[in-house]
Amino acid sequence: MKSNRKSGDPASNRKGGIPFWEKMQPKKPERAIKKEAASAPKTPRISSAIKSAQSTEKGWDQVAEWYEGLVGNEGSDYHKHVIVPALMNRLGDLKGKRMIDICCGQGFLGKMLRHAGAARVQGIDASPQLIAAARQRHADDAQQHYQVADACQPGAWADGSYDLAICLMAVHDVPDLRGLFQNIGRCLSPHGRALLVFMHPCFRFPQHTHWGWDAEKQIQYRRIDRYGSEHTIHITTHPGRKNSQQTKFYHRPLPSYINALAAAGMAITGCDELFTHRRSQVGPRSRAEHFAAEEFPMFLLWELRLCPALQ
Repeated sequence: MKSNRKSGDPASNRKGGIPFWEKMQPKKPERAIKKEAASAPKTPRISSAIKSAQSTEKGWDQVAEWYEGLVGNEGSDYHKHVIVPALMNRLGDLKGKRMIDICCGQGFLGKMLRHAGAARVQGIDASPQLIAAARQRHADDAQQHYQVADACQPGAWADGSYDLAICLMAVHDVPDLRGLFQNIGRCLSPHGRALLVFMHPCFRFPQHTHWGWDAEKQIQYRRIDRYGSEHTIHITTHPGRKNSQQTKFYHRPLPSYINALAAAGMAITGCDELFTHRRSQVGPRSRAEHFAAEEFPMFLLWELRLCPALQ
């Protein structure tokens, strides 16, 4: 399981050996992926669109190339094995649906939605460089449209015409939660739905939640150092590298999310907690580590609907 701490952190509860979050990797699939990549035909470099986007940096422009490398055409490891399967299961039949991908990044989700039957996919993101990559990636599909827009600010895109809205792994990256939720509500048709997936605020708080090992009880536990107050955290994309770029992570406790949704006239109508697919290597602690991986969720998925009583 991936951690927000450095493996060499002297404050770690684990001494010696390979840390739990570094061991939890699907080794065999990774080798298969490398072989496949070696034999796969070359595709146009999306990074060229990122580099050539002519605008003042906005959104995640400063880490656009790194993020493109991480997510690519099909999503990151967690996208492919955890987040997208749960999302598609909740979405159900997409035939003929008008969809909007809010904070879409480089638009990797658009092709999947179209293959699942969506009639039209609109993507918005504050980063001109990521939108440039999305447009290049889907240039052959006239029913995918990508627009530079700040999801927290009022815009013509939030026009009440969409059957489904998706906001994937972004609500903890925006500074104005109420503005974002207001726009999500505004973009939906009266019977529309929205799906949010984000880091679970109870268990995934960068720099303030960690794994620990209780030698007496022989259990892997989750240590929570703080939770109840809102907090902004600077995340370094390449720890240890000189002049590495940073992004901001906004931690908020559950009431902040729920109250902002209510203010936007939306209610939670469905919920899933998503757990890691990764497992540690065989060892004396692997059984306890596997148990912990199945008990502490990494992500939270909410299904939202407009609620007339709140409007």
